[in-house]
Amino acid sequence: MPFFCQLTIFNSQLLSVLRKVATYIFRIFAAHHSNQMKHTELITNPDGSIFHLHLLPDEIAEKIIIVGDPGRVEMIGQMLDSVRVRKSNREFSTVTGSYRDSEITVISSGIGTDNIDIVVNELDALANIDLKTGEIKEEPRSLTFIRIGTSGALQAGIPTGSYLATAKAIGFDGLIHFYEGYEWCIDHRFADALTEYLEWPDTLAYPYVVEADQVLLENIASEFPKGITISAPGFYGPQGRRLRLEPFDSELNDKITSFQFMGQKITNYEMESSAIYGLSKLLNHKALTICVVIGNRVTGEFLDDYKPAIKDLAQKVLDALSF
Repeated sequence: MPFFCQLTIFNSQLLSVLRKVATYIFRIFAAHHSNQMKHTELITNPDGSIFHLHLLPDEIAEKIIIVGDPGRVEMIGQMLDSVRVRKSNREFSTVTGSYRDSEITVISSGIGTDNIDIVVNELDALANIDLKTGEIKEEPRSLTFIRIGTSGALQAGIPTGSYLATAKAIGFDGLIHFYEGYEWCIDHRFADALTEYLEWPDTLAYPYVVEADQVLLENIASEFPKGITISAPGFYGPQGRRLRLEPFDSELNDKITSFQFMGQKITNYEMESSAIYGLSKLLNHKALTICVVIGNRVTGEFLDDYKPAIKDLAQKVLDALSF
């Protein structure tokens, strides 16, 4: 075979090999970058902090107390032995410091499950995503969330000023339905029984039921009564209140109060726990809510000065978290 023919064959084979190598490198490159997030998915500020919370990864502890009111962050912050981080943006105020031998973060979420969606996802990102590259870390950290809040009782025998730990959270908000893979972590039988009993309309999000972390329930809330809590997507109509507008079902609260499932009754309303519990299950975090009952929706009783009870509950939670 003439030399130029051999050279042509050689060049053709070399070109084929180079194409295969280039394709292989491109696939690796594409796969690598497909795992990275767009800037609009994981947004950071010019100082590198996470978008809403304005926090950096080393500014949060693994034990996190979530409150609604930014004023409660300052109150609990004063109970810590020392504070090394103090940040605030919009309704999201944060302090991180030490209490006894434990490092603890206290953060405010504002009101509602939509804000919880921001808080939990951004705290998880701080713990488990490289904010500079957008890559998910190989060894995820599990955070502990304790929500301290206020609540309205749905059973006449629950007095105002008492504490309730949420063993199950019922979401009327629908947040978990926006995420994949949640079916394993919800109590379908409870949700189906409640939906049927309430004659739940198709125009509303299907309720979901998520349990608290059992270790936290036993260790942090051992001294508190346990209950089943509804997280409502609003304060007025969604909780059966009437001002100038009528709720869609004037008997909704009466139905909720009388509902039973396997001997369990629904005990109280609030507005955040279902999202905290649901997202925590999906992201492999631990979550628990303990509330001060400041009103009883059955008897009409209301506790006007509930701040001392919140402070006492916060002290109990700090003591429990320090062991």
